[in-house]
Amino acid sequence: MKKFFADFKAFIMKGNIIDMAVGVVIGGAFGKIVTSLVNDIITPLVSILTGKVSLTELKWVINEAVLAEDGVTVVTPELALTYGNFLQNIIDFLIIAISIFVVLRTMTLAQKKLESLKKKEEEEKKEEAPKETELSVLCEIREMLKKQQGEEESEE
Repeated sequence: MKKFFADFKAFIMKGNIIDMAVGVVIGGAFGKIVTSLVNDIITPLVSILTGKVSLTELKWVINEAVLAEDGVTVVTPELALTYGNFLQNIIDFLIIAISIFVVLRTMTLAQKKLESLKKKEEEEKKEEAPKETELSVLCEIREMLKKQQGEEESEE
């Protein structure tokens, strides 16, 4: 039983799981924003075009409801294809997909730009580094020879 909980703890503490949990929470909040956008802004605009209050009201009635003589009791319920719900879900999906695409594309472009800037800085650092010339190498050799001669004279 201890091994089970140890394995479970290791599983939970993995970075991917935590990232996924954060993604789910942010995705839920993002979904609420998109749903509000669709329900509160886009649907009213579409309803102006369709003449209906909401897309979800759109339907194709195959068989009308049959009412009893009292006019209230339903004997046979209405049979209808409520394609308005389907259209509303398609619009929701498209807006969510476009929103996610825009966010991911923006993040990708920003990441590429950051990588490009880092690469450019590295190239500039390489260019700034002093390049060894023949003269500098010869001077180093001369200095090493002088030190070596000084060490030999001090040993004698």
